[in-house]
Amino acid sequence: MSLVSLPGLTQMIEEISQRHNLPKSAVQEALREALLKGYERFRRSQNLDRQQFYDEYFDNFEVELDTEEEGFRILSTKRIVEEVENTDHHISLQEVQEVAAEAQLGDEVVLDVTPEQKDFGRMAAIQTKQVLLQKLRDQQRKLIQEEFHELEGTVLNARVLRFERQDIIVAVQSAFGQPEVEAILPKREQLPNDNYRANASFKVLLKKVREGSHRGPQLLVSRGAAGLVVDMFSVEVPEIEEDIVRIVAVSREANPPSRYVGPRTKIAVDTLERDVDPVGACIGARGSRIQAVVNELRGEKIDVIRWSPDPATYIANALSPARVDEVVLLNAEERHALVLVAEDQLSLAIGKEGQNVRLAARLTGWKIDIKDIALYKAEAQKRQLEAEEMDENEEGDELRELEPTTSVFEEDNLEENSDLNSLEALDNSTLS
Repeated sequence: MSLVSLPGLTQMIEEISQRHNLPKSAVQEALREALLKGYERFRRSQNLDRQQFYDEYFDNFEVELDTEEEGFRILSTKRIVEEVENTDHHISLQEVQEVAAEAQLGDEVVLDVTPEQKDFGRMAAIQTKQVLLQKLRDQQRKLIQEEFHELEGTVLNARVLRFERQDIIVAVQSAFGQPEVEAILPKREQLPNDNYRANASFKVLLKKVREGSHRGPQLLVSRGAAGLVVDMFSVEVPEIEEDIVRIVAVSREANPPSRYVGPRTKIAVDTLERDVDPVGACIGARGSRIQAVVNELRGEKIDVIRWSPDPATYIANALSPARVDEVVLLNAEERHALVLVAEDQLSLAIGKEGQNVRLAARLTGWKIDIKDIALYKAEAQKRQLEAEEMDENEEGDELRELEPTTSVFEEDNLEENSDLNSLEALDNSTLS
């Protein structure tokens, strides 16, 4: 059988495998595809009769690598027919039976169609190299997708590699001992308190594994996702890992709309164990557990509150650290509530530029209005007095409407009496 020599084939596969962090089988598969593309280029350049090669024309061809003799062969699978119309796809029955008498029409045979070493020219070699690089990138993407697809939504350790405009390229690992893979940390997913520098290490959340062929890293990681805080609490609080304490809801504002407001997170926790304090479990002795999370997030404020099935209690807890006097559920269907607080708690409940009430609304899912309880009661009393005055005015108007009717009635009685008197006087005069 013919062989196109590739000196140093085994060493080349080994080097490519180490350089691109790919298994040898993936490198060999990419090399076979690249060599087949090079053979296609060779065949097109030798097409003197201008034969048309459609897209699937070379599907019956394959490359066989020989690592021992360091070379490759081109094999073609052809169907046995009576009359040959295409020599690349068909072979005559008579020709086959000269070698194998038991051959029949419709059978398939594999033939060696390897070109001569000198015929596999420079252009085919260049095509092979270009395709090989592309196939290696495709193999890398495929392996990354398989390796990290199940890790979406989990926390990974990252190390800064370089900066591309406002984005940061970091290196992450799927597990200890596995090769590092590049990931992108976009500007919108960064924390304002972070100090990013070369080789700096921190935790990130694997947000998405991008599929398909495109430029740049396939992995999209985040420092601003709420899931990062949830996962770090799961690591620091054993009760969460053991399902004794559960995180019911979380709302995070990692990149506030104003640079005068820092990042902040609110977490609602609960437990079914009567003897366990879920908030205390998350905070830890002297705040040790929550402080570990705060340090990793570079000083981000974190409020841990107790979840409650009662909306009023839940809303009051969500506005922590402000003290709430009363919660009025204005419309349960539209989830609209009014919160009343003392004057000295008003600014604390609203928060700087509305951040506290904004996070509480996201955490509870209710639209929250906050008012000073003293002003609210004064306004309510004023409205009550106005309503009472209005009722009194309406009663007075009703009485005034009744008075003209009474006077007309009296005038009619007077007129009737005068008429009677006139008749009596007339009768008397007539009798006399």
